[in-house]
Amino acid sequence: MKQKIVASIEARMTSSRLPGKVLLEAGGRPMLGHLVERLRRVPSVEKIVLATTTNAADEDLVSFAEDAGIACFRGDEGDVMRRVIGAAESVETDILVKFTGDCPIVDPAIVEQCVRMFLHNACDYVSNGHIPSYPVGMGVQVLRLETLVRSAEMTDDVADREHVTLHIRNHPELFRHLYLIAPADMQWPELRLTLDEQPDYRLIKQVIEYYAETNPWFGCRDVVELLRAKKDWVTDDNLKPTKSSRYQHLPIGGSG
Repeated sequence: MKQKIVASIEARMTSSRLPGKVLLEAGGRPMLGHLVERLRRVPSVEKIVLATTTNAADEDLVSFAEDAGIACFRGDEGDVMRRVIGAAESVETDILVKFTGDCPIVDPAIVEQCVRMFLHNACDYVSNGHIPSYPVGMGVQVLRLETLVRSAEMTDDVADREHVTLHIRNHPELFRHLYLIAPADMQWPELRLTLDEQPDYRLIKQVIEYYAETNPWFGCRDVVELLRAKKDWVTDDNLKPTKSSRYQHLPIGGSG
């Protein structure tokens, strides 16, 4: 039986470090727009749903979703796990490919590889971030909706509810994990390509606009090669740990 595969994006406008970050522009398009267009280039993904909050500040994200032609679900700001479940249920998905809105240049080829790993192996959860190898911001997580629902029934921990899959990641004895490791020429786990602070925005914007005319759907390998060559683009601020590192040891992105 064919299983429906949907990509979910957690996003809100009230980031404390960089408010409105997901709608900041680069190359004439908001960061969230770059992510949506990249996910549309993943062959296995049938639909995209934006999981945002009921806050008035997120009305702009609802408008973005309508203009972009993607589904939108609004839920609790703090309980991101419940919000993602609600978003997935609203589009009746079987398999969820989970992202946060602060990862605008994720590589569609890596996303597809993770989905295919999930489909062709006996597992509950696939990630390319559990063992650090890819740059932060290239993170992909694949799981069944029923697995996330089961996890939610097991935990009321605040960190688990905020970071959605943290409970699954911390309990491999309950959930079967499978990990994708980056090939040598893509490995740079210290590099932050996730949008959290102003230096992140500067670097991601530079990368997007550098490739805008010649290679707009650049992949992870392209970015690593570019930034290895343009060493002056990468500052210490672009190599620091993510804000949520105290809760997790995988470079997947921030909370939505």
